[in-house]
Amino acid sequence: MPVHVVGTNGKSSVTAMTIALLREHGRTAGGYVSPHSERWSERVRIDGEEIDRERFAQAVERVASAAARVERRLDPEDRITQFEAATAAAFVALAEAGVEFGVIEAGLGGRLDATNVIPSRVTALTSIGLDHTQWLGGTEVEIAGEKLAVLREGTTLVLGEVSAAVAALAAQVARERRARLVRAEQPPPAAAGRLGAPYLRRNLGVALAVVRELVGPLPDERVRDAIARLELPGRLEVLGDGAPVVLDAAHNPQGAAALAEALREAAKGRPVVACIAVLADKDARGIVGALAGVAAEAICTQLPAADIAGKGRPDARATEAEELAEHWREAGVPARALRSPRAAIEAALAAARERGGLAVICGSHYLLHYAHEALGAETA
Repeated sequence: MPVHVVGTNGKSSVTAMTIALLREHGRTAGGYVSPHSERWSERVRIDGEEIDRERFAQAVERVASAAARVERRLDPEDRITQFEAATAAAFVALAEAGVEFGVIEAGLGGRLDATNVIPSRVTALTSIGLDHTQWLGGTEVEIAGEKLAVLREGTTLVLGEVSAAVAALAAQVARERRARLVRAEQPPPAAAGRLGAPYLRRNLGVALAVVRELVGPLPDERVRDAIARLELPGRLEVLGDGAPVVLDAAHNPQGAAALAEALREAAKGRPVVACIAVLADKDARGIVGALAGVAAEAICTQLPAADIAGKGRPDARATEAEELAEHWREAGVPARALRSPRAAIEAALAAARERGGLAVICGSHYLLHYAHEALGAETA
């Protein structure tokens, strides 16, 4: 039974939480998320675990064979995209695993996304912010319209925390498609357990509402147990044995604002040193503006084009490190630029230790891989 998860932020964590809660119900569930950090197989989850690489390879081989046959019938300039092939491989792998529920995260938008082929029973709209505006529209309502286009007739729409205008549009689309509209609620503290970040607690509320619609409610203590076993890499992820290090993708202004809100709790008055890289198609100034109020210093870097391409964004490029640093200086925060991600992370860790504070590594999913490498080397 498919579940579709769309929204600007929160999709991956809602997907992971939904799978964990379904497992606590004794049901089997798999998921499809993006992007990945090191391996394409990370995008496919079976009962909360990354799919076996051999099983994933077999699914990819089946899709590659089918894609070759399809492309022979296409116009010469038309090709199956990388994301379409990855999505098809995920669907093949989930079907072969025989999971009862497939929780599918949309890639970009919804209406034209490769995932918009599933007969979803429940759709979750996690949040709406101004991201990918060159493709989805320049207002929250326009972006929401693209994402709500995946809602199927006679199903259920679970709505996260959104503006009044987006909520009105969601209600209208639900009426037009004779869908039940459910507003997610903040989970009680007894259920949220170790989720320190307010945005993660909001995401849990969405996941709980989805699972209630599918199989029914869970007692608070069982929700807490499910979440305690859950790993959420890159979502207020705390690492390091010395000065605390927080990893958070925060790749758009809304995500950065949610991170800033969480850091005010997590830092406990200590200074925060930000290490940041941002892709060029993102609102770098908006991201910096959202974080400037909680950062004492910023170390800016940029991601090599080859690394970004290898992780599923072949046409993407990074904002120049010095351009990022200038945004921070304009916001009143001291900043330096180091083009090497590894050097920038090491500098941020050193600065955090000197200040007796914490380092936060953010701005792009793709920067977090370097952080894991650096911290692994430190603690080895």
